[in-house]
Amino acid sequence: MAGIFGMEGLSTVQVQEELDRGGKFVVFEYCVSFFLTTKRRCSDVYFVRAGQGTFGLSLGYTLLTLFLGWWGLPWGIIYTPRCVATNLSGGKDVTDQVMPSLLAPRYDPQLDY
Repeated sequence: MAGIFGMEGLSTVQVQEELDRGGKFVVFEYCVSFFLTTKRRCSDVYFVRAGQGTFGLSLGYTLLTLFLGWWGLPWGIIYTPRCVATNLSGGKDVTDQVMPSLLAPRYDPQLDY
């Protein structure tokens, strides 16, 4: 479960219970422009518990996009509003993509098989 922010110390069962209550896995978008080149990327995955807001999680990516996203022509002007809109609407829900890998069997060296 490493690599997903917000899941520290939670078991798979606890995560599943939280998802049943309305939790989700999200990523936030950002874009950075350098003259004629614009790069649009997604953040790492964040686990958002039921009832938890995402504004604070998305703020850094939104500010990065607002400061550095506009400058590439034409894609900076196109991608910047899209990224900001995605972030302000709670991010992109990637729960369906994350759950299969989260529930997959893991190798445990203590089992000696």
